[in-house]
Amino acid sequence: MKSVKEQFKIIMKGVAQVVSEESLIQKLEKSITEDRPLVVKLGLDPTAPDIHLGHAVVLRKIKQMQDLGHRAVIIIGDFTGKIGDPSGKSKTRKQLTTEEVLENAKTYEKQVFKILDRDKTELRFNSEWLSKLNFEDVIRLAGKVTVARILERDDFEKRYKSNEPIGLHEFFYPLMQAYDSVEIKADIEIGGTDQTFNILMGRNLQKDYGQESQAALFMPLLEGTDGIDKMSKSLGNYIGIFEKPEVIYQKTMTIPDNLIVKYFELATDIHPDTVEAIKKELEKPDTNPRDVKMRLAREITTLYCGEAEAIKAEEHFKTVFQKNLIPDNIDEISLVPELLTESGEVDLVKIIVKGGIAKSNGETRRLINQNAVKINGERYNALAMAKPQDNFVIQVGKAKFIRVIW
Repeated sequence: MKSVKEQFKIIMKGVAQVVSEESLIQKLEKSITEDRPLVVKLGLDPTAPDIHLGHAVVLRKIKQMQDLGHRAVIIIGDFTGKIGDPSGKSKTRKQLTTEEVLENAKTYEKQVFKILDRDKTELRFNSEWLSKLNFEDVIRLAGKVTVARILERDDFEKRYKSNEPIGLHEFFYPLMQAYDSVEIKADIEIGGTDQTFNILMGRNLQKDYGQESQAALFMPLLEGTDGIDKMSKSLGNYIGIFEKPEVIYQKTMTIPDNLIVKYFELATDIHPDTVEAIKKELEKPDTNPRDVKMRLAREITTLYCGEAEAIKAEEHFKTVFQKNLIPDNIDEISLVPELLTESGEVDLVKIIVKGGIAKSNGETRRLINQNAVKINGERYNALAMAKPQDNFVIQVGKAKFIRVIW
C-alpha cells in the first residue's frame, strides 16, 4: 500500500467535505498496520439509472480507492428503493414495485462495472438484512433517533412548515440507509453533498451499535456542459459514459474554460499533483485553454472508450471542428424505397430520423428550416431533393453526419 500521506492526498482530490480528516487518517494508518483493506460503502437506489459523468463522480472516487488497495461495497437499495430517497424532494416519492426495483438494479449492475474493478467490488442488496427485521427490531431502530433530529433535514423541515404531507415511512429512509453501514461495518461512506444527513446518520447509528463510526466523504455536484446547472439528462447538458467516443470528446470540448480544473478533479483519475500543475499552466498568459481542454477530452474519452478510440475521437474533432472537413468514419444508411417520397424524391426528413440524428419529424423540419442541414457541405433548406446519381453526406449542425449510400 502507498503511504498514509499519499493515500490521503489521492482520496481528498476534489472532495467537498470530509467528516473527519482525523478519522480518515486514523483509518488509513490502521489499514496499513493491520494489512487490511478499508470497506468503502456507496448506496445506490435503483431508480432507472443512465449514468453520465455527474453520476460517475462518486464511482470514480471509489475506483481511485480500489486502486489504493481498498474494497468497495456497493449496496443496491432494492428495499429502500421501495420508499424512495426523500432527499431534496418537495413531496412524497412514488414507491417502486419489487419488479421495477429489480429491473433497475440489473441496469445499475451493468453500468457501475464500466468504472469499478469487478474483482475489488462486492455487490449487495439491502433487502438481504432489512427484510429480516421484525417489528420489534424496527421499533428499536426507530428509538435511536428523535423526531426533532429527523426534522432537521432541510427537505422535511420545508415540507413540515409549508404543510406538505410527509409519510411516516419516509422518516425511516435515513435510518435504513444508516443501518446498511452497521450491517457491512463500513469504514468510509461516499456520497454527494445532497446525502449529508443520511451519511452522518450512519456514523451515529454505528456508534449506537458499538462500532467505530465511518468516515464520510462528500463529493460536489458536477455542472454540465452549459457550466450553469447540475449535469442532467433532462437538461441536455450531460456527457454519457456509454456515448460514442467522438461524442464524449466533442461534448467535453464544449465545457466553459472555468470548469477545466474541476473536470480534471472530478471526472478523471489523474494524480492531484498533476491537477495542480495543470491549474498553474492555465494561469499563464500564453496558455491556450483549448489545448488543455483537448487533453481533458482525451483523458475522459480514454477512461470510457480506451486510448485507441480516444485518439480517433481527437482526430475526428480536428477534422470536423478545426478543419471543417467531412470525416471518413461516419454512419451509413442505404437509400431504400421507404426513404423516398411518393413522387420519387429523397425524403430528407425520413433519412435524418432513421439515421438517429434527430428524434422526430418535427425536430428535423425545424433543423432544416433553421438552415442547420448541409448536403455535401452545402446548406440545404428543403424537405426533399431529387435523386442524385452518387452517394452523398448529410450534415446536421457541427458534429452529426450520415452518409447515404445510393
